[in-house]
Amino acid sequence: MSPARISGETFRFPVRVYYEDTDAAGIVYYANYLRYMERARTEWLSSLGFDLADVERVLGIVFVVHRVEIDFRLPARLGERLEATLTLLELHRARMIALQDVRREHQTLTHARVTLACLNRASWRPARIPADLHARLENLI
Repeated sequence: MSPARISGETFRFPVRVYYEDTDAAGIVYYANYLRYMERARTEWLSSLGFDLADVERVLGIVFVVHRVEIDFRLPARLGERLEATLTLLELHRARMIALQDVRREHQTLTHARVTLACLNRASWRPARIPADLHARLENLI
């Protein structure tokens, strides 16, 4: 399963539900939807040419989740094939806001608005998103 783009500038990343993702009721434990979204963000940046390990090591910045507003709508179960999506909504000098969903076919299971802050790796203070990355992200809005 490889990541792909769909209509507009929405990125999607395939996810399969494993036994370790489920709780005693046999459904995906709520916190694991955040893991699926995190994986999608990592692969999204990689698809744009920005590997997170390189961004941290070379550019000296990290992206951290500052805020998440999430709605849990429907459960996912063991063995299901899902997709985690990302659409960049806002881009600022040191932060960005993305809409992220976890979907099963055409059903939205979770919907989130995720605010990411760009920080200097050494000081943990806000930092500008590097110009080349910022320019690339501007083209997605």
